[in-house]
Amino acid sequence: MKKLVLIVVDGMTPAAFERAVESDRAPALSFLAAHGDYRRGVSVFPSLTPVCLSSIATGGGPDVHHIPHLVWWNREERRIVEYGSSFAALRAAGLTQSITDTVYNMNRQHLAADAVTVYEAVDDAGLVAAAVNITCYRGHTRYVSKIPWLTRITYGPKRFFYYGAFESDPIGAPPALRSRAEGSTDAYAAAAGRWLVTRDGFDFLAYYLSDYDYASHVHGPALAEDVAVARIDAGVQTLLDAAGGADEFLDRYAVVVASDHGQTHVEDVARLEERFALHDRIVVAASNRAGQVYLLPSARTDAGELAQRLDGDPSVEVTLRREEDVAVARREGEELRFRPVDGGWETNGDELILDYPDAFRRCWSALANPNAGELLVSAAEGWEFVDLGGRHHVGGGSHGSLVAGDSLVPVLTVGIDGEIARITEITPTALAHLGVGATADAL
Repeated sequence: MKKLVLIVVDGMTPAAFERAVESDRAPALSFLAAHGDYRRGVSVFPSLTPVCLSSIATGGGPDVHHIPHLVWWNREERRIVEYGSSFAALRAAGLTQSITDTVYNMNRQHLAADAVTVYEAVDDAGLVAAAVNITCYRGHTRYVSKIPWLTRITYGPKRFFYYGAFESDPIGAPPALRSRAEGSTDAYAAAAGRWLVTRDGFDFLAYYLSDYDYASHVHGPALAEDVAVARIDAGVQTLLDAAGGADEFLDRYAVVVASDHGQTHVEDVARLEERFALHDRIVVAASNRAGQVYLLPSARTDAGELAQRLDGDPSVEVTLRREEDVAVARREGEELRFRPVDGGWETNGDELILDYPDAFRRCWSALANPNAGELLVSAAEGWEFVDLGGRHHVGGGSHGSLVAGDSLVPVLTVGIDGEIARITEITPTALAHLGVGATADAL
């Protein structure tokens, strides 16, 4: 049994990956592709990084791990949780609280207690799990931050490198966030990855490269390739070189390369909360290309009425809600009801209303999350919802919606059995490869 390296390239679309491996701009990725099996897979909904990375790490959708969005309403604490839609959004939600939520609470409080992460499963099996920069990191090993003002403890895998804030071992890497636009985050990841592979210091490694998503937000999905592909490939090449070369790397490790979500171009923006100005007992949590609407106690409306208010809104393509044991999708004034039955789906209405990749499964999982809003909103092509700080990505790229461009991801496997069709299948496949009991999606 070979050890396993999971490489997650944030925000890379299948088309970008395919062009990269067919060109001479990505020799490391091209080498891996030449030795592996490639397909297009499907993300979760909302296709936003905290939701996606939690789905990868637990092997389950939002109904399993309970992370609903980049920004959401905590019903128990009656407050907004903001994981970093933008710096302005962090400030609007309260900078200290938002940093605490992002760095600590997402893993220690918000991530479902009964959702087993890949790091917990690997460590429980007596193997060594490692994680570099990935934001869903919960494990069993206690860590204290190197940064003085981050005073709380957290728990991660046995080998853990988190943007320089937490490190299981001293690696002497420069600060991860010193110059995000110049690729400092992935440079830190590469330093940690080099250290780990040189020492063969793990059985499972989650190696997360986030700079591609940053470039795509700024420049748009098309131009991001020119800016970021070479950097991503350099981060992968670092691992190959640390093993003594590409062939030596594959002699030692099986590999999964995947993205967590795609991105699409943003042409216009909307303030979703303005659509509900007449209602004072709701909370709207929106950013990027998805939104959630929460009904507060004594709200004199329901999710069905709120969905009707969005009919004809150019920024909204589809809304989702639950009515007892049935899910309802509304699009252009028409509704589709559906629910899981005997391994399939019972439907009432035009199924083309949810003409998106793996839509029934993804929508049901999102609605079954106890932290989700009563109404979920997926943006129309080309539109984005401004965040709490009023920021957006017009002229660049964004993600979060049900559309294929936001939802399809590249998946490359090398030396591992099993076809991965969804990002929720990455961890079960990895654990099966390592001989560890697998986590499973709830559906």
